[in-house]
Amino acid sequence: MRPIRSALLAASAFAAVSLPATGAFAWGATGHRIIGVIATDGLPADVPAFLRSPDTVWMIGELAREPDRSRGAGQPHDSDLDPGHFIDLTDDGKTLGGSPIAAMPKDREEYAASLRAAGSSINKGGYLYYNLLDGYQQLVKDFVYWRIETIAQKQWTDPKQKAWLAQDLRLRERIIIRDLGYWSHFVGDASQPMHVSIHYNGWGDYPNPNNYTQEKVHVPFEGPYVQRSVSEAGVGAAMPPLAICPDPINVCVSTYLATTLTKVTPFYDLWKAGGFKEGDPRGLAFATERVAAGAAALRNLVAKAWIESENGAIGYPALTVKAVEAGAPVPFAALYGDD
Repeated sequence: MRPIRSALLAASAFAAVSLPATGAFAWGATGHRIIGVIATDGLPADVPAFLRSPDTVWMIGELAREPDRSRGAGQPHDSDLDPGHFIDLTDDGKTLGGSPIAAMPKDREEYAASLRAAGSSINKGGYLYYNLLDGYQQLVKDFVYWRIETIAQKQWTDPKQKAWLAQDLRLRERIIIRDLGYWSHFVGDASQPMHVSIHYNGWGDYPNPNNYTQEKVHVPFEGPYVQRSVSEAGVGAAMPPLAICPDPINVCVSTYLATTLTKVTPFYDLWKAGGFKEGDPRGLAFATERVAAGAAALRNLVAKAWIESENGAIGYPALTVKAVEAGAPVPFAALYGDD
């Protein structure tokens, strides 16, 4: 959900939109659901089978909408979470604190400090970059536990311990579905050009030699237009092949956001040219490609998280996945807890 800082949302040529001025729904329910479904359905065969079942595919699609559906829970919930749906980048790829997207501060605390030093704030600048990192790291840890528990199932012989482990493994799978589904929303946000740009709802108060629109275009594009025009079949056909980023996750995320930023000017060019009018194939192609980019990024990042989890560990002293795969015993306390 992308905060809209204008007092009112203007009527659009697409549809009458009635939303509070404090929020917009990135891709709307339609776009986020498609991203979750197409990405999960396209996961490679080496990812655990429970993630590729029809029930899970459906659940990820529904959970992808959850961060928007929770809006309006109250304060501090809304003001704390809303900036996690976007990051304002200037046209040269810098945050409002001046950090290039390719060289972001190591954590949200340092990032917030850089924004304050520049006279901005994290609520104005957004922290989508860190939401993508955080959700990825959580998914890797979830997979680490799943790998170790799956092997422990074969090792343990005590009936009570095995019964507890069977329940905990089922719980772990539910946690993975929830964590992945919720995080998928933000991966989807990051493919919407206006979620990574200072030009988030019309060109704004910036140099505008090309006379780009000042209309409130954010909601009409990502919501009603996508709902009416973009389909699962079209997004599936537009999906690029699996391509797992070989770089550290911070580099992968920076590259993803930087790529989305390059789509901001083409969006405004297309809007100016009337490309989003009913029946114009140019608008359909643009929107479909952007939703497909979100689905591809989600699929690729989940596959990367699964691979990375093989190098993970739990507990202290560390019990590594590789050691367990090589035959090291999994102590009951390592999973149940020894306080």
